[in-house]
Amino acid sequence: MGLVALLFIIYCLLALPMKSYIQPIIIISVIPFGVIGAIFGHFIMEHNLSFLSILGLTALIGIVVNDSLVLLDYINQQLKSGSTILDAALNAGSARFRAVMLTSLTTFIGLLSLMFEKSLQAQFLIPMAISLGFGSLFATFVTLIMIPTNILITEDIKWVLTRIFIFIFYGYLDKKI
Repeated sequence: MGLVALLFIIYCLLALPMKSYIQPIIIISVIPFGVIGAIFGHFIMEHNLSFLSILGLTALIGIVVNDSLVLLDYINQQLKSGSTILDAALNAGSARFRAVMLTSLTTFIGLLSLMFEKSLQAQFLIPMAISLGFGSLFATFVTLIMIPTNILITEDIKWVLTRIFIFIFYGYLDKKI
């Protein structure tokens, strides 16, 4: 229940300033890949998932949303300046690569010392660090590919639905007239 409420709140907070119902879904679509990266990280580090791992996943959602938002904002800015959707999507990954990678790499590298800590006090926090570190690292690579791709797919779907609507509406009008 808490996860559904969290996703709904994130959706609402993104939909209001973006003035779009579709773009927040594109951003949220990357979150499951962060979870996959976190699970894979637990497998690599040979740690079991725990409650603190889930808390790390909650923090991971913020990083993944931030990375996706950086790319999507760049695409929107390019569209406002007159670029085509294809050019904006193709240039987004290369133009914002440094910002997205630095966010995730600094997070991962900062958490490495905690992941390899041997003290008893740190043992409780290691699962959270693994979730956050590996999840953000994996989601970053997926974000750089998936956000521009999803934007292009969304535009294709809009184009097809517009053509279907025009065909049905105007085809129906032609028969009546």
